[in-house]
Amino acid sequence: MESPVDRREMESGENCVLRTRSHAMPKMPSFSDLDSSSDGGSSPGTPQQSNGDNHITSNGRIEVEQVISKKLQLKRKAEHLKSDLMRQFDGQVNEFMDSLIEESASLEAAPVSAVFSPPLSDKERSKLGNFRPPHGQGKQFVSRRSLLDELFEVNHIRTIYHMFIALLIIFILSTLVVDFIDEGRLVLDFDLLVYAFGQLPLVMSTWICMFLSVLLVPYTLFYVWSQSQLGSHGHSRLYSLLLGSVFLLYQALGLGFLPTYVVVTNSLPPASCFIIILEQVRLMMKAHSFVRENVPKVLAWTKDKTSPGLVVPQVSQYLYFLFAPTLIYRDKYPRNPVIRWSYVATKFLQVLGCLFYAYYVFVRLCIPQFHSISLQLFDLRAMVLCVFNSILPGVLVLFLGFFAFLHCWLNAFAEMLRFADRMFYKDWWNSTSFANYYRTWNVVVHDWLYYYVYRDFLWISQKRFRPAAVFFVFTVSAVVHEYILAVCFGFFYPVLFCLFMCFGLMFNFILHDQRKGPIWNIIMWTSLFLGQGFIICLYSQEWYAQRYCPLKESTFFDLLKPRSWSCQRTDGKL
Repeated sequence: MESPVDRREMESGENCVLRTRSHAMPKMPSFSDLDSSSDGGSSPGTPQQSNGDNHITSNGRIEVEQVISKKLQLKRKAEHLKSDLMRQFDGQVNEFMDSLIEESASLEAAPVSAVFSPPLSDKERSKLGNFRPPHGQGKQFVSRRSLLDELFEVNHIRTIYHMFIALLIIFILSTLVVDFIDEGRLVLDFDLLVYAFGQLPLVMSTWICMFLSVLLVPYTLFYVWSQSQLGSHGHSRLYSLLLGSVFLLYQALGLGFLPTYVVVTNSLPPASCFIIILEQVRLMMKAHSFVRENVPKVLAWTKDKTSPGLVVPQVSQYLYFLFAPTLIYRDKYPRNPVIRWSYVATKFLQVLGCLFYAYYVFVRLCIPQFHSISLQLFDLRAMVLCVFNSILPGVLVLFLGFFAFLHCWLNAFAEMLRFADRMFYKDWWNSTSFANYYRTWNVVVHDWLYYYVYRDFLWISQKRFRPAAVFFVFTVSAVVHEYILAVCFGFFYPVLFCLFMCFGLMFNFILHDQRKGPIWNIIMWTSLFLGQGFIICLYSQEWYAQRYCPLKESTFFDLLKPRSWSCQRTDGKL
């Protein structure tokens, strides 16, 4: 048993040893020691430290602070390194998947030929053997969700959606309050919508005729042509020429002229015109895709008849394609297992909400401005004010058109058809170049233009004229857009055509894919805002000028000349 004196001696000896070790090799104190030392004293029952001990404690505190700062710096470096590695990993994975898709697509390469063209000669086949056609490297459909469906699962992004709903509520309240003040009652007649969607029975009957003709004529012509290629008789070239001419004649007259004639002769209102003309363009593009994708398969089979028998697409496959939200024909598409009818109902309700949203945008922001504007010849000040005042409604109409059609409408039909590839658009709002914006804004139309206009142009020209191919794509797109607006508005005013062919083509080469950084995204958005302001301003001015200043005796030149250039309103009537 130890005595108290011996215990004190042992403790003092241990303290001396500890002090000696601390002078020889300082030890890092724990965080609890750091907290106790930062209090400026010792805990109760602990002996007071000497001056040497205080010096050691001070040095330990400095070393701990240095270690902590180094740890924080290492943590920040690790976080930056982690983010860089994740970005590099994502990029490498995307490149690997793209290359894998391209390699898998190249396994099914087949020669491409013109519509209903005759069998190729040996010389032509040798040329095709040296040059790989683009058919086998076409669009690959995979199961994926729409981007906004994924983004709306993030609360921060969904809040932006809620902000647009709140703005719609403000539009509704302001319209109701103003109407109540002016009329002394609530006005809920929606006369603008009733006018815009007038003559719906005629619209539906015209659409049914167009759809039935597209269902029967292209498929029948292709089926007869494919059967003519099975035999070995010498009339296959004649059949190809004859049936190809009939198909082109049907595209030009049956789908091209007759619907336009119905629209013009019956003076359909704008929204009803858009339904018919947009469906006309869509069905023409689908018919071309069906023929363009299946003719090379038949020609490839006639080239090598040792392969299994020719498989002609069934009517059910073609019918599914006519309703599917894509313009690229395939015999099979990735399909979802079930239909979410609640999702379909939600998307159609959102389309209806966007329709009323656009109604209130025109009622509150467009009609008051252009109804009271004084149309004067070459009034630069009025024009500048008109353009800048039209930017807000123009941008809202742009957002509403994108959300209602490219997201809600296409997703609703995709869900009903269990169509699994929902990439109808990409993140166009992040574009730093107009080249990327054109590729990501409307992927459905871009794919058709890319595979059937751009790549076929390069295939025909043996990849010699890439700038000419780009120019040709812009020309086709600009002509079709201007045709739609001219027929639906009832006048020719090539504002959109000039924006496409001048500024759009110029920005495509100036603001190209090598432009990176936030400043280029700001430039892209600024240009887009100004373009929407010009479109809304100029077309609205011409719309009202056509009604304020009707021509009593019009010549062909008067029909081409914009009425807003020479019309000056003299009364207050609409």
